[in-house]
Amino acid sequence: MSTVVLLTLTGLGLGALYFLVASGLSLIFGLMDVLNFAHGALLSVGAYGTWWAASGHLPGAGSDGFGFVLAVAFGTAAGTLAAVLLELAVIRPLYERPREQVLATVGVGLAVPALLSAIWGADARPFPGPAALSGTFGLLGAQVPVNRLVLIAAALAVLAVLKVFLGRTRHGLVVRAGVEDRAMVTALGIDVRKAFTLVFAIGGAAAALGGALGGLYFGSVDPGQGTSLLIFAFVVVVMGGMGSVGGAALASVAVGLVQQFANYYTTAGLGDLAVVVLLAALLLVRPSGLTGRLA
Repeated sequence: MSTVVLLTLTGLGLGALYFLVASGLSLIFGLMDVLNFAHGALLSVGAYGTWWAASGHLPGAGSDGFGFVLAVAFGTAAGTLAAVLLELAVIRPLYERPREQVLATVGVGLAVPALLSAIWGADARPFPGPAALSGTFGLLGAQVPVNRLVLIAAALAVLAVLKVFLGRTRHGLVVRAGVEDRAMVTALGIDVRKAFTLVFAIGGAAAALGGALGGLYFGSVDPGQGTSLLIFAFVVVVMGGMGSVGGAALASVAVGLVQQFANYYTTAGLGDLAVVVLLAALLLVRPSGLTGRLA
């Protein structure tokens, strides 16, 4: 029983990390029809920004208490700024040229890890997380890492914010309308470009937060971390339904649990194969994914 509890909560924690990455990816694709292959780079920027700040380089930031909160805020802000710059400098000029758009984001996705590696080296750096989040707590006989609960709480908060943004805010409605008929919205005097930049900023913030908290999960940061997580984020987006944030949430839970249980009860490493099999089986039954719509 204790093993099942531990695997379930660690699987939910891993799924929460996948969702933080996949939610922004799904949001950007669903609202803007942009397949952003540089999304993993935004996660890396958030991870390294948090690591840099928590290591004592940012005044007031640190690895404990409020200092760590400040470090996470700094890393998230760095990833958000990177997302805005990416949209303004790379994506915006290529909205009508999807092929070049994909090539450009792939290039950025390769360049950022190389830049991080050139500055701080290719080796993994220990992540200076708070001592309070490095321990465990007892639940039904299992000793569960505390940081898994932090990831789950962060994922739930991001899901709630995205739901409110899409359904209850003026900006969310403007972006929806701009996707359907950009000329009409522009004729009404609304600058759709600013709304699209906001969507990119929100997506980048979610990815950067995933990078910031991913350091707690893995215990380290490295230049290729964003790229490896991006692969599973794409799996989550496809399983959930292209453009569906709610579907991405359900798919991330399924992927995290399947991966954890498969790795434990079979040979280590077969969890990745199990996820691919799950994806193939789902697409055979439901080609559009779990929902297949923006929700």
